[in-house]
Amino acid sequence: MISHHLPLAFLLNNPDGSPMTLMDLFRAGHEIMWPILFLAFVALTVVVERVLFLIRENSRREPEVVAKMLENVEKGDIDGALAIGKKSTDTVARILVYSLSNREYSLSNAFVRASGQELARSNQGMAVLDTAITAAPMLGLLGTVTGMMGTFASLTGDLGSSVGAITGGVAEALIATCCGLAIAVTCLIPYNILNARIEQTKQEISDASHALEILMKKAESRGAL
Repeated sequence: MISHHLPLAFLLNNPDGSPMTLMDLFRAGHEIMWPILFLAFVALTVVVERVLFLIRENSRREPEVVAKMLENVEKGDIDGALAIGKKSTDTVARILVYSLSNREYSLSNAFVRASGQELARSNQGMAVLDTAITAAPMLGLLGTVTGMMGTFASLTGDLGSSVGAITGGVAEALIATCCGLAIAVTCLIPYNILNARIEQTKQEISDASHALEILMKKAESRGAL
């Protein structure tokens, strides 16, 4: 009885019967593997940079500083709030410092500008990851098409002499598809994690904006400002 594992082993083995190495698999994928490799390298670089950015930003978060700044704003002590905030590297604290420093001109516009700059830092590289998630399976599909085209082109004359070309085309299709899907799935996980973190940052900034507006109004109504 022929093992059901034989066809796959036949495709992923060298002509001498030895298992294919990673380099052998890369060669078997033919030209489409180069853009796939480049895309994987770019995506990996972005993921590593974004993870380091996330770790650095998390280490700088100081919610207690933001709370103290808002307490001082409620008391009408804007200078005290600025003094506290200028010593902090917290994202929200930096936004509050910029907003309060320009409150005489336009508090809301200053807040929008500062928050936009901070969110732009958080969104860097996300478009690249999104492109990798979309393009990688497409490149894999392109490799499938070119591989199957090579397979059908070999179905002429003596099939016995064309077995190598036929299996080579099928191997190209399988390898390209597998690599494309692997890149997309691998990028999807950090992409969703980073997106969730960005949404959390947006929520924190929005909450600080509403709190600042309310506390400024309360301080004005008491004549503290």
